[in-house]
Amino acid sequence: MPAFRFPRRRRPGALLALLLGVLLSLLQLAPAGSAIAPGPAASEPMTGNASTAPPASQGAYRLGKVRILGVPVITVASPVVQAGGMGPDAGTRAEVIEGNLEMLYRGRSLCSSGEALAEGLVQTFLSQKGTGACGLSNTSLLGRPEALQVIAVPIPGGLHRLEARVPGRSEPLPLLTVTQEDARLNGVENTLLTERWRSLLEERLRLARRLLAPRALLQRFWRVSLALLALAGLLVLALRLWRDCGRWLGRLEARYGVDDLLPRQWLAIHGLHALSQALLAGVMVLLVAMAGVATFAVPGQVPTALDLLLQPWGIAVKLLLVWAVTQAGRALLEVGLRQWVANVNVPADLRQRRRQRYRTLQRVLRRLVDLGGLLVTGLWVFTDMPWVRAIPGHAVLVSGALLGALAIVFQGLLRDFVAGLVILSEDRYAIGDSVEIGGLSGVVVDLGVLSTQLRTADQRVAVFQNSHCGEVINQSKLRSGLVVRLVLSHRCRGLDSALAVIDGELQALASDPAWRPQLLEPPILQGVSDVSPEGVTVSLLLVTVVGAQEAVGRELRRRLVERLQREGLPLAEAQGWEPARER
Repeated sequence: MPAFRFPRRRRPGALLALLLGVLLSLLQLAPAGSAIAPGPAASEPMTGNASTAPPASQGAYRLGKVRILGVPVITVASPVVQAGGMGPDAGTRAEVIEGNLEMLYRGRSLCSSGEALAEGLVQTFLSQKGTGACGLSNTSLLGRPEALQVIAVPIPGGLHRLEARVPGRSEPLPLLTVTQEDARLNGVENTLLTERWRSLLEERLRLARRLLAPRALLQRFWRVSLALLALAGLLVLALRLWRDCGRWLGRLEARYGVDDLLPRQWLAIHGLHALSQALLAGVMVLLVAMAGVATFAVPGQVPTALDLLLQPWGIAVKLLLVWAVTQAGRALLEVGLRQWVANVNVPADLRQRRRQRYRTLQRVLRRLVDLGGLLVTGLWVFTDMPWVRAIPGHAVLVSGALLGALAIVFQGLLRDFVAGLVILSEDRYAIGDSVEIGGLSGVVVDLGVLSTQLRTADQRVAVFQNSHCGEVINQSKLRSGLVVRLVLSHRCRGLDSALAVIDGELQALASDPAWRPQLLEPPILQGVSDVSPEGVTVSLLLVTVVGAQEAVGRELRRRLVERLQREGLPLAEAQGWEPARER
């Protein structure tokens, strides 16, 4: 059986049909259903057009907006409480009416991409004219704008139905029925409201046909392109200025530094920094403006384009409001913390501890306020985006489930956050405390909502997740202490005299005006705590103010060594070590 070949005279037509099918598949909108005749007074000719916005309620009526090219033209109503549940809801009526109106100005494809392509190929092979079942051109609904007429037809019950008449059709296209609820909501008679809607719909439908004409679409495309080119030029200029500001700022900081600046130097550096931030904000505004202008090229998206153009101003207002609330929250927290620290009804040592915790609480609470402000701003801006507002309710439920899944994924961060709040509330440690976590000792240099930072004696910084800080040894909470051990040699004769010398030196330290404020209690001689081959160990206990234990311990060791040397009381020597002999 010979292979099938396209007739040679029809090959160009087949290629044209193929290109037409691809174009239809790219420009295809949602398939629409067929209209049916109106039933009762509250019903409309049905189409498959879907709307995502739920009907609004106003008193005893549910309201639905009817749009032409995305712009509201009329508002239809339905009673909130319907007798016997008869009649469609206002939202359903608005969807149906929009579908009927859209058939009069927008060429739509009623088929899938494959169906439209197959139909084009078959029509090319059979030399048929028209678009067949996949288009609306064969229904004679599209044509010259002035040829469209909207008429009012009385129907039983004192109501009216609006229909569209176009050349080439013997039967008009039913559009909508003006109900008594529509008339009551507008406060006019049904006849007057019908005439008002008739003229309004006729004018707006003709305008929609003119806007969707090929010449009008081409003019719109060129105007949008010119506007985008102008905005792109401004964007490139702003980016170059922003880059130059960064370079100039780096040069000024390298020349003058950042501390001890003269007024002119301070003004130049901070002025360039402010200009750099303003240029960066301008770049973001230009990007949003370009998106809004580009949206103007899409028919029916003018409200969305205007929303995008207004987004920067709305975001600026939101940022200003959140910043003001954040600053007010910071001020209230500062007042509350100062009042908490200045409370005289607590003991002196607790007041000292509160003064130490003040810096920690101030830093953490400020971070929490700033984080809350960022989250509120982000959610506020995100939920006010046009495409987010159009998300249906079931998608919101899906997003809630997604948030729950994310909470499970990031449960470690949530655990660290809760652990940080527990550490703050229970006062386990604060900035400046000397603590031991996981066998590592250091000074707390930062306490955040997720982690704790320690600086060790060798100046390394160790970071611990707050959830891993369950077992903590705080060496400087409310007070500090230190056990000083001296190992006396076995050759030391007169242990009682040695202990008396050590006790006398402890008393001298306690009575010294330079060191007395650092001691909360007089130094305690605990006596002999160990006897080993190296020598006899004598223990001393110091109780000092927070953080002073090391300095007082060093001073006490120096005094004891000098006093024991003067008294001829030797300290223990390491095994294998012998002091140098004089020759």
